[in-house]
Formats: sequence, structure tokens, C-alpha cells
Amino acid sequence: MGGSYIGNAATFVVETVFGIYVLIVMLRFLLQLVHADFYNPLSQMLVTATQPPLKYLRRVIPGIGGIDLSSAVLALIVQFAQLLLVMLILGRNASVVGLLMLSVVRLLELTIYIMMFSVIILVVLSWIQPSTYNPIFGVLNSLSAPVMRPARRLVPPMGGLDLSAIVVLLALGVLLRVLIAPLEHLALQFL
Repeated sequence: MGGSYIGNAATFVVETVFGIYVLIVMLRFLLQLVHADFYNPLSQMLVTATQPPLKYLRRVIPGIGGIDLSSAVLALIVQFAQLLLVMLILGRNASVVGLLMLSVVRLLELTIYIMMFSVIILVVLSWIQPSTYNPIFGVLNSLSAPVMRPARRLVPPMGGLDLSAIVVLLALGVLLRVLIAPLEHLALQFL
């Protein structure tokens, strides 16, 4: 009886600690992908937090076309380690292929959630402080630009209201249900 409580607590700690680091690494990867301001304080914090392991991974994994693959590989390694540790804590067996597939799906899901939250935070910030600059505002603008630009072309502002954020959130929500959920179901079958 007490073992399950300890297992639940250990699982919570592993998921939280590894989850935070996966988020940090994915943010670094995405910010490099969208060419966000490297000198932004948030960008500098992400670089500092991820530099030690990336220093060694970059010796083995080269970047391709300006894309830092070592950041993506580090995110995959940390996500895989998190899932493996949770399986070990719970006393379950899992295949490497299943864990690898589930890791990729979880990273794709995290990317979609990062985009969703960037759009939501940008919308809220535009209501609260529409004309002031905040370093986080610049990073969020860079992160959400790849999904907001096409939506703004599709839905132009109406009466001074920018409804493109609603279109983006709906599209990302559909993507979670149509792409990520089936992929996760498929990956779970390999565990």
C-alpha cells in the first residue's frame, strides 16, 4: 500500500524535473528554428541551462541548414529517459522502439502546446500592456510568428480586432486530436 504512494511521488518528481528540462531544451530548439533574438534575457537563460550537455552533443551531431539538431536530439534523449524512468519506477516493461516512438510523439505534442500557450500569452499581454515592450513579448512573438502569419493572411483584422489567434488555437487543437492522439495510440501499442 505504502509502495504505491512512494511510486506515485517518485513518478511525479521524475515527470516534473525531466518535463521542465525537456521544455527548456525544446524552447531553445524552437527559438533557434525561428531565429529569435539571441540576446534576449529569456534566450540567454535557455542557452545557459542547456549549454553543458549541448557542448558535448555538438561534437557528434552537426547542425544541418542552420538547424541545431543537437538540441532536438537532447530533447529526445531527456524525454526518452523520463519515460524509461517512469516505467522502471512503476515496474513495467517497455520496448525501446515503443519508448522512442512515444518520446517523439510527446515532443511533437509539447511543440504544439508551446505554440498554443505563446499565442494565448501574447493575446493576454496585448490586452494588458498593448504598447509597452517586454523581453518575453519579443520571444513569444518570434515563437508564434510561423503559425500566426498564415492565419493573419487568412483572417484579416475585422473592426480593429485580430481574430487570427482564434483560428490558430482551433487549428492547433484539431492537430492535437487528429495527428497527435492517433500517433500516441500507435506508440502505446509498441510498449
